Amino acid sequence: MSQLITNTHIPDTQSAPDQRHLVIQRVGIKDIRYPLQLQVAGAVQSTAALWSLDVALPAEKKGTHMSRFVAWLDGLDAPLELDGLKSRHAAMLDTLEATEGRIEAAFSFFLRKRAPVSGVQSLLDYQGRWISETRAGKTAVWAEVGVPVKSLCPCSKEISDYGAHNQRSLVTVRVELLQAVPWHELVRFAEDAASSELWPLLKRPDEKWVTEHAYENPKFVEDLVRDVALRLNGEPRVGRYRVQVENFESIHNHSAYACIERL
Repeated sequence: MSQLITNTHIPDTQSAPDQRHLVIQRVGIKDIRYPLQLQVAGAVQSTAALWSLDVALPAEKKGTHMSRFVAWLDGLDAPLELDGLKSRHAAMLDTLEATEGRIEAAFSFFLRKRAPVSGVQSLLDYQGRWISETRAGKTAVWAEVGVPVKSLCPCSKEISDYGAHNQRSLVTVRVELLQAVPWHELVRFAEDAASSELWPLLKRPDEKWVTEHAYENPKFVEDLVRDVALRLNGEPRVGRYRVQVENFESIHNHSAYACIERL
């Protein structure tokens, strides 16, 4: 008769002491795809995020418990907002028996847009990012949006007998949240500063409006980045920030770029 032998003791090697006495500032998992729920413009959106999670590891500890990061992800069962992210971050640190750590999630979200003349509706995609980091007993939460817009060159308009070169631009706004700022409001910081915002679906009267609106509202890359930063300077819900603008130039085989940071 065969006998089943069960080993009830499995060694926990990761919790063993380490003799090299070197602190690891960040150790964890990187680029894992997992679902995420967001509150966007008053509704819940479900998306997939690319997550990176890590903690600081003391010098005397050999390793961290990687499986606990995935278990933490699997426990996210409600839309993630500012206060919820802070509490969930604290729970992750507690689960990993750590005092410092970082959460980053990159994802897409959508806003329903109405064309400026015809009123036809469609969805435009934006790139979003959550970053929550605890260092030296303080936790900072950052929100980031990548917003495609249209920019038209003031110099080209000034020197040309007719027309002006224009291009699609990407405005990336990363802000430290002192209070919650909805995703659609972060998007407006960029769209309101551009020569024109974008729509996925336009009829001919809309195309005419966009072309003429941009022509009457020319912006250098420097103008665009400054105008977004100026709006953020007057926003009490925002602390530190970084605004980046890249113009995918239509008359050059390179981009124009500008960045303003408030650190």
